[in-house]
Amino acid sequence: MSISLAVAVLLLGVADSMVGSYFVLFVTDVAGLSAWQTGLFVSVHGAGGIMLAWLAGRSFDRRPSRGYAAAAMLSGGVALCLMTVIRSYPLLLLLAVTLLGALAAAFPQLFSLARHVLGGGPAAAWSVPLLRSVWSLAWAAGPLLGTAVLTTAGLAAILRSAAGVLVVAALWVLVAVPRPGPPRPHDPLADDPGPRLPRAGAVLLTASITLFFTAMFAGSVAMPLFVTRELGQDDSAVGVLFSVCAAVEVVAALLLAAVPSHVSQRLVILTGMGCFVFFFALTVTARGMALLIAGQVVRGIAIAVVGAAGIRWFQDAMAPATGMATTLFSNATTAGMVVAGIVAGGAVEILGYAGTMVLCGVVAVAAAVAFALGTAARPGRPPPPRARGHRRAARRATRIIR
Repeated sequence: MSISLAVAVLLLGVADSMVGSYFVLFVTDVAGLSAWQTGLFVSVHGAGGIMLAWLAGRSFDRRPSRGYAAAAMLSGGVALCLMTVIRSYPLLLLLAVTLLGALAAAFPQLFSLARHVLGGGPAAAWSVPLLRSVWSLAWAAGPLLGTAVLTTAGLAAILRSAAGVLVVAALWVLVAVPRPGPPRPHDPLADDPGPRLPRAGAVLLTASITLFFTAMFAGSVAMPLFVTRELGQDDSAVGVLFSVCAAVEVVAALLLAAVPSHVSQRLVILTGMGCFVFFFALTVTARGMALLIAGQVVRGIAIAVVGAAGIRWFQDAMAPATGMATTLFSNATTAGMVVAGIVAGGAVEILGYAGTMVLCGVVAVAAAVAFALGTAARPGRPPPPRARGHRRAARRATRIIR
């Protein structure tokens, strides 16, 4: 694993977690958005991110470059600075779908770079969970940094600080990350081309990832409000909880990298989804920090497992289209954010904070069921290389005879 890529992921994760932990409080307390406006903003941002990340992923497969990741980070940094001064809701929506939306391409681009540089061998199998652990480490440190900035300079300063980190990350990618080589052609004689997604289960599998992250993002919107307004905890408790979750993610992702290759990835992902359901049950029944922290431990395991194993699953299934594979997983994540914005905004007003968390738990159950059904049939493999070669030779001979 390239150390330079790990540093880039770390910087991106720190900026993302600084903003993510306090974003809801910023847009409600500083920007003055209502619950419905916040939900729409998150959804518009997600829709823009899906389109821009898809374009970047497609471009990466055609012409691999570090520039896509750097441009996404710079765009996000500019967007965060502008958000601290813009109060017009239409302008905020425009910002969400353009500059801020472009930031969504940074994460899949970095993981695509890693897969492209390391190829599809054992190093690539280790790189995803290890880079994912670096991302989790950033989410362990970022909220605490955000808390420090909050206590000294306020919510707006968090966005400006994160913007500075993004600029540093973009420059680091351009200077330190190795240039990717030309696109990797698919080798028809590869010994192990990897699993292939069954056509019948592809939709269910993608829907499962979308549902999982719908529950995650909607829960992330409702949880800070549930903790501070219903349970009466201080705002700083939110940063502590997110940091606990991220710290557990680091350990869980590292342990995932050590899981033997013969262990079923399907079972691993289903276990992670089951942990996520348990997290919502713990949080809803909590009345103090003890159960809330226990819930974050379980949440960290779930996010690390589904996040790392899911990326690897998609990359193996769509090889050699690394950019599109990673982007498809990332866009399923972003689609969950789009749906979550609508779900959370309306659910908080209709069901309340605890009711919204219960609803998120139900969505998490649906995600696990969809994944189980979509992967019930084992992923198939292409025919052996020699057989494929014989068939191609036969087709060529047939054309000659004709």
